[in-house]
Amino acid sequence: MSHILDIKTAGKPPDQAEKALIMIHGRGGSAQDILSLSQHLNVEEYAILAPQATNGSWYPLSFIAPVEQNEPWLSSAIEMIGKTVKMALEAGIKTDNIYFFGFSQGACLTLEFLARNAQKFGGAVAIIGGVIGDKINRENYKGDFAQTPIFLGTSNPDFHVPVERVYATANILREMNADVTEKVYANFGHSINEEEMELANTLIFK
Repeated sequence: MSHILDIKTAGKPPDQAEKALIMIHGRGGSAQDILSLSQHLNVEEYAILAPQATNGSWYPLSFIAPVEQNEPWLSSAIEMIGKTVKMALEAGIKTDNIYFFGFSQGACLTLEFLARNAQKFGGAVAIIGGVIGDKINRENYKGDFAQTPIFLGTSNPDFHVPVERVYATANILREMNADVTEKVYANFGHSINEEEMELANTLIFK
């Protein structure tokens, strides 16, 4: 009932890189899928780490289902991101040089991890995601992002992620001292567009 740690890598070996990018795939996707997106990002000098969800899904139900219905998978998934961060730290990469990129279920997981562990990171990109739970439990979210840049991109409407949750997430991150940019595309659909990748490079991977 928990994920097995399985981290795929690309880019520089962690012990030879100053920066790390942690990429979190969506439901039904794979670590290899999301690693291939890194070709469109300004991350040539980064170590790129992508954990693989067991059975291709981080948690079984919608991210806005009651949290207990997504357990124990959700807690295990958050722990997997923590272990991926630890791998970068143990290779000598500083926290403020650790970056994140998540899509869909992976964006939700990325944002939930970050809000629970706020500190000065390098930056984060979350495409179509928000913090997790049927209700937002603000007590779970602690720390200070110290102006970490975070980019949230989404479509309105999106079949899986209500735009209201994206805005609510942006507000929580701002309260926690993140430098948040959100961009909502009308009727774009559940995918990543070229402008979002350009904004990721301009705002985060500069």
